Amino acid sequence: MTSESSAMKTVDLTPRIGTEIQTDVATLLSGKMSGGIRALLEQRGVIAFREINLSDEQQVSFTRTLGTIVEESQGTITKITMDPTENDKAGYLRGAFFWHIDGTMQRVPVLASIMSARRLSPVGGETEFCNVYAAYDDLPPEDKAAFENVRVVHTQEAIQRYVYPEPSYQMLQGWHRYEDKELPLVWKHRSGRKSLLIGSTASHVVGLDRRASAVLLCRVREWATQSQFVYRHHWKVGDLVIWDNTGTMHRALEYPLDSGRMMHRTKLRGEESFA
Repeated sequence: MTSESSAMKTVDLTPRIGTEIQTDVATLLSGKMSGGIRALLEQRGVIAFREINLSDEQQVSFTRTLGTIVEESQGTITKITMDPTENDKAGYLRGAFFWHIDGTMQRVPVLASIMSARRLSPVGGETEFCNVYAAYDDLPPEDKAAFENVRVVHTQEAIQRYVYPEPSYQMLQGWHRYEDKELPLVWKHRSGRKSLLIGSTASHVVGLDRRASAVLLCRVREWATQSQFVYRHHWKVGDLVIWDNTGTMHRALEYPLDSGRMMHRTKLRGEESFA
Protein backbone atom coordinates (compact mmCIF):
# COMPACT_ATOMS: atom_id res chain seq x y z
CA MET A 1 0.00 0.00 0.00
CA THR A 2 1.20 3.51 -0.84
CA SER A 3 -0.09 6.77 0.61
CA GLU A 4 1.00 10.36 0.10
CA SER A 5 0.67 13.72 1.83
CA SER A 6 2.31 17.07 1.17
CA ALA A 7 5.10 16.20 3.63
CA MET A 8 5.69 12.50 3.19
CA LYS A 9 5.01 9.38 1.17
CA THR A 10 4.63 5.93 2.76
CA VAL A 11 5.17 2.58 1.07
CA ASP A 12 4.45 -0.72 2.83
CA LEU A 13 7.45 -3.04 2.56
CA THR A 14 5.56 -6.30 3.21
CA PRO A 15 1.85 -6.95 3.85
CA ARG A 16 2.26 -7.60 7.59
CA ILE A 17 5.29 -5.59 8.73
CA GLY A 18 7.43 -2.65 7.66
CA THR A 19 6.74 0.72 6.01
CA GLU A 20 9.12 3.09 4.25
CA ILE A 21 8.61 6.82 4.76
CA GLN A 22 9.94 9.15 2.10
CA THR A 23 10.43 12.71 3.30
CA ASP A 24 13.12 15.36 3.77
CA VAL A 25 15.33 15.98 6.78
CA ALA A 26 13.78 19.34 7.69
CA THR A 27 10.29 17.86 7.85
CA LEU A 28 11.55 14.90 9.87
CA LEU A 29 13.28 17.10 12.44
CA SER A 30 10.37 19.55 12.75
CA GLY A 31 8.33 17.08 14.80
CA LYS A 32 5.26 17.67 12.62
CA MET A 33 5.19 13.99 11.69
CA SER A 34 5.86 12.58 15.17
CA GLY A 35 2.27 11.63 15.98
CA GLY A 36 1.82 9.93 12.63
CA ILE A 37 5.16 8.15 12.92
CA ARG A 38 4.32 6.76 16.35
CA ALA A 39 0.89 5.56 15.21
CA LEU A 40 2.41 3.96 12.11
CA LEU A 41 5.15 2.36 14.19
CA GLU A 42 2.63 0.61 16.45
CA GLN A 43 0.61 -0.50 13.44
CA ARG A 44 3.48 -1.64 11.20
CA GLY A 45 6.28 -2.48 13.66
CA VAL A 46 9.16 -1.12 11.55
CA ILE A 47 9.68 2.20 9.73
CA ALA A 48 12.55 2.77 7.31
CA PHE A 49 13.98 6.01 5.93
CA ARG A 50 16.25 5.22 2.99
CA GLU A 51 19.61 7.05 2.78
CA ILE A 52 18.39 10.04 4.78
CA ASN A 53 21.92 10.48 6.20
CA LEU A 54 21.22 12.07 9.58
CA SER A 55 24.16 13.26 11.66
CA ASP A 56 24.39 12.11 15.29
CA GLU A 57 23.00 15.45 16.43
CA GLN A 58 20.09 15.17 14.00
CA GLN A 59 19.38 11.59 15.04
CA VAL A 60 19.20 12.63 18.68
CA SER A 61 16.94 15.57 17.81
CA PHE A 62 14.64 13.33 15.76
CA THR A 63 14.48 10.74 18.54
CA ARG A 64 13.39 13.44 20.99
CA THR A 65 10.45 14.38 18.73
CA LEU A 66 9.05 10.88 19.35
CA GLY A 67 9.41 10.62 23.14
CA THR A 68 11.98 10.55 25.93
CA ILE A 69 15.45 9.52 24.83
CA VAL A 70 17.37 6.90 26.83
CA GLU A 71 20.80 7.77 28.19
CA GLU A 72 23.05 4.69 27.92
CA SER A 73 26.63 4.07 29.02
CA GLN A 74 28.00 5.70 25.85
CA GLY A 75 25.53 8.60 26.06
CA THR A 76 22.51 9.22 23.86
CA ILE A 77 24.21 7.52 20.89
CA THR A 78 25.44 3.94 21.23
CA LYS A 79 27.85 2.49 18.69
CA ILE A 80 26.60 -0.95 17.66
CA THR A 81 29.69 -2.76 16.47
CA MET A 82 31.63 -5.96 17.11
CA ASP A 83 34.84 -3.93 17.41
CA PRO A 84 35.81 -3.93 21.13
CA THR A 85 37.87 -0.76 20.67
CA GLU A 86 34.66 1.07 19.72
CA ASN A 87 32.28 -0.65 22.15
CA ASP A 88 33.53 -2.42 25.27
CA LYS A 89 30.38 -4.57 25.29
CA ALA A 90 31.06 -5.99 21.82
CA GLY A 91 31.24 -9.54 23.18
CA TYR A 92 27.80 -9.17 24.74
CA LEU A 93 26.40 -7.76 21.48
CA ARG A 94 27.04 -11.07 19.73
CA GLY A 95 23.71 -12.14 21.20
CA ALA A 96 22.11 -9.83 18.60
CA PHE A 97 22.49 -12.61 16.00
CA PHE A 98 19.53 -14.40 17.61
CA TRP A 99 15.86 -13.41 17.74
CA HIS A 100 15.21 -11.20 20.76
CA ILE A 101 13.29 -8.33 22.31
CA ASP A 102 15.42 -5.73 24.09
CA GLY A 103 14.88 -5.31 27.82
CA THR A 104 13.23 -8.57 28.83
CA MET A 105 15.34 -8.43 32.00
CA GLN A 106 13.84 -5.03 32.91
CA ARG A 107 10.45 -4.11 34.38
CA VAL A 108 9.77 -1.64 31.57
CA PRO A 109 11.39 -2.39 28.20
CA VAL A 110 12.40 0.37 25.80
CA LEU A 111 9.59 1.54 23.55
CA ALA A 112 11.61 1.67 20.34
CA SER A 113 15.10 1.77 18.89
CA ILE A 114 16.29 4.09 16.12
CA MET A 115 19.36 2.90 14.23
CA SER A 116 21.37 4.44 11.41
CA ALA A 117 23.94 2.75 9.19
CA ARG A 118 27.39 4.34 9.17
CA ARG A 119 29.60 1.51 7.83
CA LEU A 120 28.52 -1.80 6.36
CA SER A 121 30.00 -5.25 6.14
CA PRO A 122 30.85 -6.31 2.57
CA VAL A 123 28.78 -9.47 3.20
CA GLY A 124 25.84 -10.18 5.50
CA GLY A 125 24.72 -7.85 8.26
CA GLU A 126 21.07 -7.43 7.22
CA THR A 127 18.59 -7.00 10.06
CA GLU A 128 15.40 -9.05 10.32
CA PHE A 129 12.28 -8.05 12.23
CA CYS A 130 9.18 -10.11 12.97
CA ASN A 131 5.75 -8.82 13.96
CA VAL A 132 4.73 -10.57 17.18
CA TYR A 133 1.35 -8.80 17.19
CA ALA A 134 0.48 -10.37 13.84
CA ALA A 135 1.92 -13.71 14.94
CA TYR A 136 -0.42 -13.73 17.93
CA ASP A 137 -3.41 -12.61 15.87
CA ASP A 138 -2.95 -15.51 13.46
CA LEU A 139 -2.66 -18.21 16.13
CA PRO A 140 -5.32 -20.93 16.00
CA PRO A 141 -8.01 -20.35 18.67
CA GLU A 142 -6.91 -23.43 20.60
CA ASP A 143 -3.35 -22.07 20.90
CA LYS A 144 -4.61 -18.67 22.04
CA ALA A 145 -6.55 -20.39 24.80
CA ALA A 146 -3.63 -22.67 25.73
CA PHE A 147 -1.09 -19.82 25.85
CA GLU A 148 -3.27 -17.31 27.74
CA ASN A 149 -1.80 -17.95 31.20
CA VAL A 150 1.60 -19.48 30.33
CA ARG A 151 4.55 -17.94 32.16
CA VAL A 152 8.13 -17.98 30.86
CA VAL A 153 11.36 -17.35 32.77
CA HIS A 154 13.84 -15.09 30.95
CA THR A 155 17.52 -15.07 31.92
CA GLN A 156 20.75 -13.41 30.86
CA GLU A 157 22.34 -16.85 30.76
CA ALA A 158 19.87 -18.15 28.16
CA ILE A 159 20.85 -15.66 25.44
CA GLN A 160 24.57 -15.73 26.24
CA ARG A 161 24.73 -19.53 25.97
CA TYR A 162 23.82 -19.17 22.28
CA VAL A 163 27.17 -17.42 21.88
CA TYR A 164 29.24 -19.03 24.65
CA PRO A 165 28.02 -22.63 25.13
CA GLU A 166 30.98 -23.44 27.41
CA PRO A 167 31.40 -20.31 29.55
CA SER A 168 34.15 -19.78 32.06
CA TYR A 169 33.23 -19.77 35.73
CA GLN A 170 33.84 -16.01 35.85
CA MET A 171 31.62 -15.45 32.81
CA LEU A 172 28.83 -17.53 34.34
CA GLN A 173 29.03 -15.54 37.56
CA GLY A 174 28.69 -12.36 35.51
CA TRP A 175 25.52 -13.61 33.86
CA HIS A 176 24.08 -14.56 37.24
CA ARG A 177 24.37 -10.99 38.51
CA TYR A 178 21.17 -10.35 36.54
CA GLU A 179 17.99 -11.55 38.22
CA ASP A 180 15.75 -13.97 36.36
CA LYS A 181 12.51 -12.45 35.09
CA GLU A 182 9.18 -14.29 34.89
CA LEU A 183 7.01 -12.91 32.08
CA PRO A 184 3.78 -13.89 30.34
CA LEU A 185 4.00 -15.70 27.02
CA VAL A 186 1.15 -13.46 25.84
CA TRP A 187 1.70 -9.76 26.52
CA LYS A 188 -1.64 -8.04 27.12
CA HIS A 189 -0.97 -4.44 26.11
CA ARG A 190 -2.79 -1.46 27.57
CA SER A 191 -4.13 -0.77 24.06
CA GLY A 192 -6.07 -4.04 24.24
CA ARG A 193 -3.86 -5.76 21.69
CA LYS A 194 -1.88 -8.90 22.47
CA SER A 195 1.54 -10.06 21.30
CA LEU A 196 3.83 -13.04 21.81
CA LEU A 197 6.63 -12.37 24.30
CA ILE A 198 9.48 -14.70 23.43
CA GLY A 199 13.07 -14.58 22.17
CA SER A 200 16.48 -15.91 23.02
CA THR A 201 16.36 -14.73 26.63
CA ALA A 202 13.52 -17.24 27.21
CA SER A 203 14.98 -19.98 29.41
CA HIS A 204 12.04 -22.21 30.31
CA VAL A 205 8.30 -22.40 30.80
CA VAL A 206 7.06 -22.39 34.37
CA GLY A 207 5.56 -25.74 35.37
CA LEU A 208 6.84 -27.77 32.41
CA ASP A 209 9.67 -30.26 32.39
CA ARG A 210 12.82 -29.50 30.39
CA ARG A 211 11.79 -31.24 27.17
CA ALA A 212 8.21 -30.00 27.09
CA SER A 213 9.41 -26.47 27.84
CA ALA A 214 11.98 -26.56 25.02
CA VAL A 215 9.40 -27.91 22.58
CA LEU A 216 6.88 -25.17 23.38
CA LEU A 217 9.38 -22.31 23.16
CA CYS A 218 10.79 -23.64 19.89
CA ARG A 219 7.31 -24.07 18.40
CA VAL A 220 6.25 -20.54 19.35
CA ARG A 221 9.46 -18.99 18.01
CA GLU A 222 9.15 -20.92 14.75
CA TRP A 223 5.55 -19.78 14.38
CA ALA A 224 6.33 -16.11 15.05
CA THR A 225 9.26 -16.00 12.61
CA GLN A 226 7.43 -17.39 9.58
CA SER A 227 8.09 -15.45 6.39
CA GLN A 228 4.71 -13.68 6.38
CA PHE A 229 5.57 -12.00 9.70
CA VAL A 230 9.17 -11.04 8.80
CA TYR A 231 10.78 -8.04 7.11
CA ARG A 232 14.49 -8.19 6.21
CA HIS A 233 16.22 -4.82 5.88
CA HIS A 234 19.11 -4.66 3.42
CA TRP A 235 21.09 -1.70 4.70
CA LYS A 236 22.56 1.15 2.72
CA VAL A 237 24.84 3.73 4.33
CA GLY A 238 22.63 6.55 5.63
CA ASP A 239 19.55 4.41 6.19
CA LEU A 240 17.58 5.07 9.38
CA VAL A 241 15.29 2.36 10.77
CA ILE A 242 12.93 2.50 13.76
CA TRP A 243 11.39 -0.59 15.29
CA ASP A 244 8.70 -1.01 17.93
CA ASN A 245 10.50 -3.01 20.60
CA THR A 246 7.19 -3.88 22.28
CA GLY A 247 5.66 -5.46 19.17
CA THR A 248 8.55 -6.98 17.24
CA MET A 249 11.55 -9.24 17.67
CA HIS A 250 14.73 -8.58 15.74
CA ARG A 251 18.11 -10.08 14.93
CA ALA A 252 21.19 -9.22 12.87
CA LEU A 253 22.18 -11.72 10.19
CA GLU A 254 25.69 -13.11 10.37
CA TYR A 255 28.61 -11.02 9.13
CA PRO A 256 32.39 -11.07 9.76
CA LEU A 257 33.12 -9.72 13.23
CA ASP A 258 36.15 -7.81 11.89
CA SER A 259 34.20 -6.22 9.01
CA GLY A 260 33.97 -2.79 10.64
CA ARG A 261 30.16 -2.72 10.43
CA MET A 262 29.00 0.27 12.47
CA MET A 263 25.49 1.34 13.44
CA HIS A 264 24.55 4.29 15.64
CA ARG A 265 21.55 3.66 17.89
CA THR A 266 19.26 5.82 20.00
CA LYS A 267 16.40 4.51 22.12
CA LEU A 268 13.03 5.73 23.33
CA ARG A 269 12.27 5.19 27.00
CA GLY A 270 9.64 2.55 27.68
CA GLU A 271 6.11 3.60 28.56
CA GLU A 272 4.51 0.24 29.37
CA SER A 273 5.53 -2.58 31.69
CA PHE A 274 5.16 -6.22 30.76
CA ALA A 275 1.65 -7.45 31.58
